[in-house]
Amino acid sequence: MEVECISYRKTGYFSNLINDYLDESEHLRSFYHRFPRIDSFGSQIEEKKSSYPKQHRLVLHKVLSKQYEGFQVSSSTQEKLKQLKNTTTFTVVTGHQLNLFTGPLYFLYKIVSTINLCLQLKEAYPEFDFVPVYWMASEDHDFDEINYFNFRGQKLRWNRDSSGAVGRLKNDGLEEVFEAFKGILGNNNRADEILGKFKRAYLQHKNLADATRHLANELFGEYGLVIVDGDDAGLKELLSPYALKDIIENTGFNAVNATIEEWQNSGDSYHLQVNPREINYFYLKDGLRERIVNTKEGFGVNNTDIRFSKSEILQEVEQYPERFSPNVISRPLYQEIILPNLCYIGGGGEIAYWLELKKSFDDYEVPFPILLLRNSALMISEKQYGKLQRLDLSLENIFLKQSSFINKKIREISNINIDFTVQKDHLRKQFEDLYRLAQQTDKSFLGAVRAQEAKQTKGLERLEKRLLKAQKRKLKDQVVRMTELQNELFPNQSLQERTLNFSEVYLEYGSDLIPMLLQALRPLKLEFTVIKV
Repeated sequence: MEVECISYRKTGYFSNLINDYLDESEHLRSFYHRFPRIDSFGSQIEEKKSSYPKQHRLVLHKVLSKQYEGFQVSSSTQEKLKQLKNTTTFTVVTGHQLNLFTGPLYFLYKIVSTINLCLQLKEAYPEFDFVPVYWMASEDHDFDEINYFNFRGQKLRWNRDSSGAVGRLKNDGLEEVFEAFKGILGNNNRADEILGKFKRAYLQHKNLADATRHLANELFGEYGLVIVDGDDAGLKELLSPYALKDIIENTGFNAVNATIEEWQNSGDSYHLQVNPREINYFYLKDGLRERIVNTKEGFGVNNTDIRFSKSEILQEVEQYPERFSPNVISRPLYQEIILPNLCYIGGGGEIAYWLELKKSFDDYEVPFPILLLRNSALMISEKQYGKLQRLDLSLENIFLKQSSFINKKIREISNINIDFTVQKDHLRKQFEDLYRLAQQTDKSFLGAVRAQEAKQTKGLERLEKRLLKAQKRKLKDQVVRMTELQNELFPNQSLQERTLNFSEVYLEYGSDLIPMLLQALRPLKLEFTVIKV
């Protein structure tokens, strides 16, 4: 195995916001707390240590012990659960939806990044212990986002009606997915291993949260991964005071709006990832997860007849904290309240919305975690890498959008010059003389000169395109080979990690897959990883 890295900016697949964050651009400095480098964690540890209550540790340990009942827990995870009771133990967290059979491949990259950062922190700060945590987004209710996974270009979908939090969904109907998967997977030892993982997770557990816990535990338990389900009354009790501040005082809404205003006034053209609501909580029961909204009489639950006065909602939060489910704005706060957390590891979209939240955390007087972009990777086989070399393609070449990729390579390998830059420059210099002449004689002549320059420039561009098109036909075999290779590595012209399911890669590498990723991915390197295997 060999590893090569490319800057995220050069891949062309990451937003200006994320690239500027990784470059530590000064105009983003007020939107985060500490930058993700190893020496930042000393101060983060001290800050979290002084603010995280001992009682929260005891509640967390008790809740997790209950959540793990009935599951086979590795000795590594048992040790991590014990460590959470100690004031010298801290967490690193990643979160992910309950995608069927993990969903896209980057689910693995998120967790590997989290485990590896904990190992790196232990080396740098040996007097402390660090626990990798996977936060299951069990309260999300967008079933259509998670009810499928891709395998060899086919979409295996779980077809059923759904309402309410997805973690509570019964696993009815997954036998059909299992049989469909079995039909296309093939017959060999690794295919049997994969089917076994699916069966043990989804056909031997009653709901999606339990199935996801089992699968993540089976894949990563030996590395001490701790899995947290936030849909829990004991944990929600710790959130209650903060939930009330959001519901009654609109604290989150006001803070995030102030950040958005600052963002917009700065002149930066970054796309906002999320917008806050006046109330950033849902009302949650079996089969129901709907927004809490303000009404003339007090509060209501959207699309229902449920209504509360102010005193009634105060009582409801106190008696039934589990019924108040945080949205994308308030869930990060929930995580940081219940966990002794130092760092959140997420994808580009996640980091983007976390950057909107720092003022909100300040207003709640909760330490803002270090934000780390998860590792992204491209896995390339020895055979594919050989093709790359024979076609004289660099790694940076294949990250280009397909049209740019083909045009660039055709220009490079042609035995004639298809680049008319020299001719365009010559034309521009000729028209400079005409512009000077027009200035000295009749300024109304300027418009005619401009029109003629535009016409002739367009003519050159048309000729250049026709010549390029002709060369593509002439070099058709070369174009086909390059295109096929790029399509293999970037299915649907997207990053491999966003399309492939881990099962497709597991068929190739089996149980070596996760150890290989643990060896290859370096979370604080802050570059895109190409793994040649």
